[in-house]
Order: sequence, then C-alpha cells, then structure tokens
Amino acid sequence: MTIGYAPGAWDLFHIGHLNVLRHARAHCDYLIAGVVDDDMLELARGRRPVVPTHERAEIVQHVRYVDEVYIEHQPDKLVTWKECPFDVFFKGDDWRGTSKGRELERRFAEVGVEVVYFPYTVSTSSTILRRALSTLDGTQPFAVAD
Repeated sequence: MTIGYAPGAWDLFHIGHLNVLRHARAHCDYLIAGVVDDDMLELARGRRPVVPTHERAEIVQHVRYVDEVYIEHQPDKLVTWKECPFDVFFKGDDWRGTSKGRELERRFAEVGVEVVYFPYTVSTSSTILRRALSTLDGTQPFAVAD
C-alpha cells in the first residue's frame, strides 16, 4: 500500500485545493492531508489564515479523496514524516527546480520518500480570493500578500 502526504494551508478552500487532493489520491492508495496550523502559517507567510486550523482540518477531512488529516505544528517535513510516515510527498510544481524543492527532494530521498509535483492552479488561489473579498466593500478585512 502506498501512503501519500499532501500538506497545505487549505485556507479559503477552492478548486486549486481540490485539484491537488484529487491528483494526489490518484497517485497513492491512502492519502494523508497535512494541515499547517495557524501559528506556523503566520511564521511562514506573515499572516494568519482566515479560517482557523481546526475548521480547515474538518473541511479537508470531509473531502472524499482524503483518508486522514494530520495537523502540522512545526516546519520540518522530515519530522512530520517521522511522526506520520508516508511513501510519497506531494507538492505544487512552483517548488520544482527551486533550491527549497531540491533540498526537500534530497532529504526525502535519504529516507526513501518520493517527491511528486502537481501543476499549480493559476486561475484561483487563496490570495486572489482574499483580494476579491477586500474589494467587496472597499475595506481590507484580511491581510493581503503580494
């Protein structure tokens, strides 16, 4: 049995998120979706998510492609792998060929985990949704990252 792991913020869940989970499930027998917690997202992106961790986890858990949800409380994916073992790690192709992507591949290769990249859905993102929401009434209710 092949166990896959697809991490993400999954904030303002949209079609791009669904595409990642659908593609991931097609490449494994059992899919674990990693949900990065609020504090980790604030450290990594400089802003908290709109939807809190446990609500995002519940939404993702109810997607039919997902067998299990794991909430990430630290940034090291190898530590995540030790706590929640998997065979394949899924990532958006915006990481392919980058120094971060190559480092991820190198570290996972040492423990026998394959890194598989999926196309990034350019037409929809949580950032685009935040911008759209902020223009509804002329205010900026959410921090918008460029």
